[in-house]
Amino acid sequence: MSEAKVPVVDIQAIPKGEGEWIKIPIPELETELDAMPLIDDPDTGMSVMKMTYRAGHTTTWHTHPCAHGMYVLEGTLVTHQGSFGPGSFVWFPEGGKMQHGATPEEDVTFLFILNKPFGINFCEGPKA
Repeated sequence: MSEAKVPVVDIQAIPKGEGEWIKIPIPELETELDAMPLIDDPDTGMSVMKMTYRAGHTTTWHTHPCAHGMYVLEGTLVTHQGSFGPGSFVWFPEGGKMQHGATPEEDVTFLFILNKPFGINFCEGPKA
């Protein structure tokens, strides 16, 4: 394809302060999470959201049928393998058991990046 025939793409942009926060209920934990959907690809199920775990929140032992990454914007993400501050990127492979949340003292805000449609299954601890 010659360069002259390559179409210019239409970008999608959410200017700072214009995204819409929604609540995502998590009945198993009797809570809801704050999320701002940024992009959804209906062909692959890939999506990106800006999310906040409130201080003290932990998503207890669970698995996902998708891999996901968390890029920490503010606060500290606490996982079953350590804590990660702003600028850290943490990748969780599909299918394995995991835990993650905020510290007791402060919220954590992060980009939540999914490689395919989201699902969650709560389970026992690491030895179950």
